[in-house]
Amino acid sequence: MADPRAKKLAKIIVDYSVKIKKGDLIELNFGVGAKELALEVYKEILRKGAYPIVHAGVPGFSYAYYKNASDAQLKHFPQLAMYEAKKAAGSINIGGDYNTKELTRINPKKIALRNKVTKKVSDVYIKKNNWIICKFPTHSLAQDAEMSLEEMEDFVYDACLVDWKKQSKKQDKLKKKLDKANEVRITGEKTDISFSIKGRQGIKCDGHRNMPDGEVFIAPVENSTEGYIKYTYPAIYRGREVSGVFLRFHKGKVVEAKAEKGEKFLKEMIKTDKGSSKLGEFGIGLNYNIKEFIKQILFDEKIGGTIHLALGMAYPEGGGKNKSAVHWDMIKDLRRGGKMFLDGKLIQKEGKFNFKL
Repeated sequence: MADPRAKKLAKIIVDYSVKIKKGDLIELNFGVGAKELALEVYKEILRKGAYPIVHAGVPGFSYAYYKNASDAQLKHFPQLAMYEAKKAAGSINIGGDYNTKELTRINPKKIALRNKVTKKVSDVYIKKNNWIICKFPTHSLAQDAEMSLEEMEDFVYDACLVDWKKQSKKQDKLKKKLDKANEVRITGEKTDISFSIKGRQGIKCDGHRNMPDGEVFIAPVENSTEGYIKYTYPAIYRGREVSGVFLRFHKGKVVEAKAEKGEKFLKEMIKTDKGSSKLGEFGIGLNYNIKEFIKQILFDEKIGGTIHLALGMAYPEGGGKNKSAVHWDMIKDLRRGGKMFLDGKLIQKEGKFNFKL
């Protein structure tokens, strides 16, 4: 019997997060470890009178692909995936990781090459603006977070089962401040970085794109970033963990990149394309039900009192223009002596705003 919390989350995803209408084709992608939630979502889609297109991910297949695929196969454009992307009215993606480190030893150049090829497909979904990404609590997530499975289940559901309409109203207050501002400055341990957001619009993340959600983000002006930042937590991308990341920027671009672990991979990703060395996103974590880092960016970037600065692609919502096959979120915890300024005025100190959300 399904956990009643899975049924409740499925209804939130289908009734609130994704705008599903009768007759819609809805893509449902999930790892087999997330079958419990995926099945409840599947039922809700059918109750809407929509038509689910189901793709179940099986452990080992991604590894086998990157391990054995030739350059020709990596460069091959997925025409069927593009056809489906164009036809589908929405997309629901539920991660059910069996092994979060499956791709750790794969050559990062292979992953970067494939990302370039599939970017056009991803862009179709982004433009439709009707998709959501979710994570289901599995043993592998629990192990990475050093939790029991029961603790991980409580962690995930506490983060997701909130009143998103109420949260949306709270996010309005921060969005208004960002929309009026010209410059952001972040300071903290080994960090003093600034960038322009003039003319850009803040985007609320209130349960329509990620689950859990809980942030407001904005795209930095592409050539404006100056200064340096030492990220607090390991930056994880495509199953590769890079810790102790330090980046220095000049005229918008990374001019120095260091890491205590995984530096080679970091530098490879920064070189992916013209946009991968620039910031595509500045996000402010607002989900105060998430209090600790668990090595899953979907949760970690939402931690209340943190910010994240992503290398690569900017979402076109709100005026972002940076284009890249990479979008790599990296987190700075401002609860540890950090400060956030808008146009020279302090608005947050040690993770706490000086105004009420």
